[in-house]
Amino acid sequence: MALVLIIDDSLTDVRVLTVLLERNGFDVVSAANATDGIVLARAQQPDLILMDVIMPGTNGFQATRMLSKDPETAAIPVIIVTTKNMEADRLWGLRQGARDFVTKPPNERDLISRINRLLQA
Repeated sequence: MALVLIIDDSLTDVRVLTVLLERNGFDVVSAANATDGIVLARAQQPDLILMDVIMPGTNGFQATRMLSKDPETAAIPVIIVTTKNMEADRLWGLRQGARDFVTKPPNERDLISRINRLLQA
């Protein structure tokens, strides 16, 4: 089973995403902020990361950039999952190293399809 790391400060969003992922056969770990998420990504080497943007301290764009530039985590695909739905946000997220961008709340079938596509790449 693929391991997905959720980095999100919303306990509700983490719970919703965890249920969705586990229902589709994924193992899940989570971090409540970007700093802890980066540490966990290095330690656990997940197959994929779901990254929120709006978090206290280091935001998701900054964390994605750090992960994509770190040789230990650069190969881990990041999907940004956020309430920010402007085209500029999507483009900025992709420029930071994210492989995909999804707005909350995600459609289950669409999110799982995107995850599977990135895991097969």
